[in-house]
Amino acid sequence: MSVNTFKIHPEPAGEKQPSKLIPKSCFTTEATDETTMRFYDAKDNSVASGVWECPPCKVDIPAYPVNEMMTIISGALTITNADGVEERFGPGEVVFAAKGSKMTWHITERLRKYYMTSN
Repeated sequence: MSVNTFKIHPEPAGEKQPSKLIPKSCFTTEATDETTMRFYDAKDNSVASGVWECPPCKVDIPAYPVNEMMTIISGALTITNADGVEERFGPGEVVFAAKGSKMTWHITERLRKYYMTSN
């Protein structure tokens, strides 16, 4: 039987897995311990959810790879869109990034977020 309804905890009890979304050259401190704790992956890879954590970094994203709704648990993120408009996000705030969007992510304080992505 599969579990389709569950609580996503900000401090996952399970094992965090290494995540390799951010190129090593983009980290702005010595810390590079980017991790994810996945809670759900659709069998067809169309939807995923979990908790992602990343130390400070700055990365230019020419085309965001998925549609993503995220809620910041802790830390700070500044997103600059293709028009140069900068917006800062912190704990409790919800962010949506549309697939294909050009942006720069600048994590200024270790970031932990809930995420849900769709293709």
